[in-house]
Amino acid sequence: MIEAVIGWDEDRAVGFALFFHNFSTFLARRGLYLEDLFVLPEARGRGHGKALIRHLAQLAVARRCGRFEWAVLDWNQPAIDFYRALGADLLPDWRICRLTGDALKRFAAQG
Repeated sequence: MIEAVIGWDEDRAVGFALFFHNFSTFLARRGLYLEDLFVLPEARGRGHGKALIRHLAQLAVARRCGRFEWAVLDWNQPAIDFYRALGADLLPDWRICRLTGDALKRFAAQG
């Protein structure tokens, strides 16, 4: 199941966080995974992103998750700086693997 929360500035939606639960075999507990965080450019720098992430961290604690994690592109230095300022660790030894398009179809078709 996927969930979302919306960040508001008075009566205007200014951002959202889309997330779901995953499971860690290392911890033998579920985790909370942030799939997407977005704040309108004109609303950035006012604490909306931090409030959304804090809300998810509180959900992770309340739901007894073993961890709360997300990915960030290596070229997105403003996001990296933001996440580090929150106290997040960037894991240098993990890489995301992906099959898409024709490569996915070719692999799926193999017996």
